[in-house]
Amino acid sequence: MAKKRIFLTATLPDGYSKTIGPTAVAFTHYWRIVAILESGKTEVFWGHTKSLADARRKTKAAAEAARMRGWKDYALDIVEVVPSDG
Repeated sequence: MAKKRIFLTATLPDGYSKTIGPTAVAFTHYWRIVAILESGKTEVFWGHTKSLADARRKTKAAAEAARMRGWKDYALDIVEVVPSDG
């Protein structure tokens, strides 16, 4: 029998809301990196994970990416996702 597909929503501290789905995967957290480039422009990287521990691993990865890519600054947000209507 196929797993039930659901929608998940993540709401970030700045009010941005991201809907994921429909998915049958049990994602628990959403992460977003907003990188400020030397030119002043921004790039956004995001994803979702199956655990808070997986999401927290992005902290080290973001710091390494900032160093390797020469970002002026970056912000990493990790939030829990909740079931939604889509």
